[in-house]
Amino acid sequence: MTVSMPQRLARAINAQPAELTAALAGFALFFCLFCGYFMLRPIRESMGIQAGVENLQWLFTATFVVMLLAVPLFAWLNSRVPRIQFIDWVYGFFCLNLLAFAVAFSATNESLWMARVFYVWISVYNLFVVSVAWSLMADVFDAPQAKRLFAFIAAGASVGGLAGPALSTLLVGRIDAGGLVLLAAMLLAGALALKHYLMLWREIAGAGRPGASQAESPRRPVAGNPFSGMTRVFKSSYLLGICAFVILLATVTTFLYFEQARLVAELFPDRDAQVRVFGLIDFVVQAGALLAQLFITGRVAQRLGVRSLLAAVPMLMCVGFLALAQAPTFAVLAGLMIVRRIGEYAFVRPGREMLFAPLDAESKYKAKNFIDTVVYRGGDALSGWAKSLIDMLGYGVALIAVIGAVCAALWGLLGWYLGGRADRGETDRSSPQADSDEARFRR
Repeated sequence: MTVSMPQRLARAINAQPAELTAALAGFALFFCLFCGYFMLRPIRESMGIQAGVENLQWLFTATFVVMLLAVPLFAWLNSRVPRIQFIDWVYGFFCLNLLAFAVAFSATNESLWMARVFYVWISVYNLFVVSVAWSLMADVFDAPQAKRLFAFIAAGASVGGLAGPALSTLLVGRIDAGGLVLLAAMLLAGALALKHYLMLWREIAGAGRPGASQAESPRRPVAGNPFSGMTRVFKSSYLLGICAFVILLATVTTFLYFEQARLVAELFPDRDAQVRVFGLIDFVVQAGALLAQLFITGRVAQRLGVRSLLAAVPMLMCVGFLALAQAPTFAVLAGLMIVRRIGEYAFVRPGREMLFAPLDAESKYKAKNFIDTVVYRGGDALSGWAKSLIDMLGYGVALIAVIGAVCAALWGLLGWYLGGRADRGETDRSSPQADSDEARFRR
């Protein structure tokens, strides 16, 4: 029997034939998002240094405050616009923002305040567009599909993350920051077009899903008020556990990020050199993450469960922090940063998104967005100030590394617990009446 090329491709990415085009569309959507973002990321990092490494905690705090203001508006829109149109509004708004920055960068010389505003805005932009994209994926694909396909879809982010830094490194000096921002806006528009296909596929494929209901129709707004995502989190031990997981992740990430910024500022004072260093690190990270996503993540999730994705990387980070305490050099720090980011993109992020796949629309869009934005940036801000306090007291990298190792160990234990609940909840959930997240995960 002859096997067609689409069937071979579906088998290669662990998809069923009917899911192939949707999986490829999801891959392409994340490619567009991350290619655009990673073109801008080296510019953001250099602007953060321009604003002063000693002031990074203020930028993190400003980002958190902006999140606090933006999330209720996001949830308000989510309660009034049908899900099938909601991402149009969000991505359309950010496209206009990108175009405004492109004009501003091309028309004026870069200033300190422009650098600060862009740094904060791009930090908000990234979390919102990625959170909404993963909400879309959790909406389009059910839990069994998520285990098989999310690793491949996340590989689109890694390919985009490879292309973005490469473009940024090649184009810096040839076109200005405004040109890169304009390219990012065009890629975001491409992601929006792919979203339309995915929602159409969801309507066709999802009509026959067990438990499908009119209340969950994408042609209806998500239920609740502007604060219902937050209240839903506080009422669910499962979602509170995800919050704690995200805070520990943010703490480990922030400690490493601040040390990276400090050392790069000391070793590479030239602005173009900083952009190239950050671009090179991004390239290595995305290449490693891509290999893992294509050949390892999906199969590990199917055989060992979500808990393996959520616990392995934090435990590696615990060992890495202890190594950093013994040898606090840029080479060790860069290696630890690369391992952390490869692990997050290839294992932790897909695993974290699998936790939401069995939940209802309000949890996928509102509660998830609250966790991905306010909780994540709140963890950034708190850990940023903690890092600054430790530096001010003069304890140095060794104490930061020990604290990081403790946080990573707790992060891994919590990941094992949450992943275990998700694995059992998906396996045991058989009753159509189990429509709340507590009912799904307590049995």
